[in-house]
Amino acid sequence: MGRGRLRRARRRLRICARMGMGILLLLFCTLIGMKLWKTGIAGGRYIERTGSEIDKYRPKLDVQLLTRNRYSRPGTPVGKIKGIVIHYTANPGTTAIQNRNYFEGLKKSRATRASSHFVVGLEGEIVQCVPTREVAYASNERNADTISIETCHRTADGSYTEATYQSVVQLTAWLCKKFELTEKDVIRHYDVTGKICPKYFVEHTDAWDAFRKDVRNALDGI
Repeated sequence: MGRGRLRRARRRLRICARMGMGILLLLFCTLIGMKLWKTGIAGGRYIERTGSEIDKYRPKLDVQLLTRNRYSRPGTPVGKIKGIVIHYTANPGTTAIQNRNYFEGLKKSRATRASSHFVVGLEGEIVQCVPTREVAYASNERNADTISIETCHRTADGSYTEATYQSVVQLTAWLCKKFELTEKDVIRHYDVTGKICPKYFVEHTDAWDAFRKDVRNALDGI
């Protein structure tokens, strides 16, 4: 091989090597970016207000965390909390603990992926299922930046007992205070996906407006 051809061959090898390094660097940066996004760093870091001034407004919680599993508590960290999402169980007459136990049972049944951070029961009891630092399978593409509240109801229309309603207002206001949100950051599952959830608040927009007003009034008192 002549010297000219040898030089050209070496030049092509150097170009190919540079291109290969560039592709590897791009892949590395992409993987790091995906990791940062999943851990909430790229989308904003998880921050919650703590201390006596916050804790004194905390409602009574029955903390019964789900076992970590792929179907209801994946253990994935959330990022900056940007909203509170209200849901309903669509299972009239069931209690908060029954719904919590349904989520727990998914690790064996593997029927679907579902959970919620909190479930508010028919008597106003509040069961916490997932830590607020972790993702719950509740709000689809908003799982990574919201806290979910599942609400129990006695009848198929999704309307609430007074005890349930008051607990949801209190819990929502406390979470808003904890994550520096307002009533405008409180949304329905319907607002994320168009699903009729929570049914009563979707079909009665006046009741939804009144609920957010009650949350605002509760925040004013905190």
